Amino acid sequence: MRIITHSCPACGTVVAANELESNRVMKCPGLGCEAVLRFEDLSEDAREHFLDNRERYRI
Repeated sequence: MRIITHSCPACGTVVAANELESNRVMKCPGLGCEAVLRFEDLSEDAREHFLDNRERYRI
């Protein structure tokens, strides 16, 4: 299993791939940050790996 995360380019807050996948588009959870994060922000390789192994990435 790989740990797949994305860092907000505006504030550096780290978000897990499963959160991005379940919401597809979400406001950054960082305090005071208004950036919008998308599942598509992950690399193509990371998206494919996550979708192929979705059952292993449950919270």
